Amino acid sequence: MTGTESTRGARLTPRRKVLIAGASIAGPALAFWLHRYGFTVTVVEKASAFRGGGYPIDVRGTALEVVRRMGVLPRLRNAHIDLRRVSFLDGSGNAVASVNPHSLTGGTGNDLEVPRGELTAALYTAVRDDVRFLFDDSIDTLDQTGHGVDVTFRRGGTETFDLVIGADGLHSRTRELVFGPEAQFHRYLGYCFAGFTMRNTLKLSRETVLWNTPGRAAAIYAVGDNDDTVHALLNFAHPAPPLDAFRNPQAQRELVGDVFADAGWQVPDMLHAMRQAKDLLFDTVGQIHLPRWSSGRVALVGDAAYAPSFLTGQGSSLALVGAYMLAGSLANRDHTAGFAAYEHDTREFVTLNQNQVGKGDAALFPATAQALQQRNEMLRNLSAMPAPAERPAHSALTLPEFIP
Repeated sequence: MTGTESTRGARLTPRRKVLIAGASIAGPALAFWLHRYGFTVTVVEKASAFRGGGYPIDVRGTALEVVRRMGVLPRLRNAHIDLRRVSFLDGSGNAVASVNPHSLTGGTGNDLEVPRGELTAALYTAVRDDVRFLFDDSIDTLDQTGHGVDVTFRRGGTETFDLVIGADGLHSRTRELVFGPEAQFHRYLGYCFAGFTMRNTLKLSRETVLWNTPGRAAAIYAVGDNDDTVHALLNFAHPAPPLDAFRNPQAQRELVGDVFADAGWQVPDMLHAMRQAKDLLFDTVGQIHLPRWSSGRVALVGDAAYAPSFLTGQGSSLALVGAYMLAGSLANRDHTAGFAAYEHDTREFVTLNQNQVGKGDAALFPATAQALQQRNEMLRNLSAMPAPAERPAHSALTLPEFIP
């Protein structure tokens, strides 16, 4: 599968103005490439400053070529976590198996796993001197006209742009303004999670320890060598999205506390840390499926357009690849042809990666006692099995060379 090379010729509008909503991964990556192709770029971000931190993320397959072409691959290789093992425990905290992470991900030694803040810092540093960033602000209204998109900002003021791109994540405000409420595009996958940091009381080093009972999982992830803090994750099956908890942190803590109230191992300490955590992230596990990624002069990229869920491990990679493909598709085309080419050349890759869900979560989060028993038997025999080949979905798209 390969992308279609962009149309050669003179740039249609030499200094087209583009507003990108979101300064996480897809937004800065898109800004980098659009600037390279001669666009005037503004990035608006609701956070008050550049945001580091966050859970470790993967950069795999085709996305590795994107960051290589951006010149940030050496920095990311230096930040590679090099996770050494994943240890699985039963409900009593007894060891089931310890395995090489690649045995589960289907990846290769070339894949990168880096702290999320390292990737966002690398992208931001690569583009901060070339584009305008508006922090502590967001899009309030969008009005598409024959000459552009009139944007009103939350902090006041209006400005007209030739194009607006939503790179503002799973719960995209841009998508809601242009395409409608999230509920019609969100595919709930049956899980909720709470992520936070806590003290490294187990003195873990470059490893993940995962405790399971049917429909519940507690994970502690140490990204460095004897760091003082670790990443914690409490994941659980839930029949429907707990809508009442989304805007109520106290309700989130109570829900998670109730689900794990009788849990053993380190879970009581994790619940205590969660209740005190200032960096708690609570959300559902889900995907975004849209029939189209653009409407008029507005398009979406990354999780805003096609979130695959963290169960695939491909969210960051899709954001990087999608940003590259969108910018290149616009380089020598008007927005109508450019958006069409972006979707035509990228959607199959996105679909392949979204379809990876269900292949890894059955091993990480078995929902029933039978599934958990089968998973544990598989893990005990894993050392006798050959390592799986790299998932073709990770590298299913060959990047085209776009001509600015």
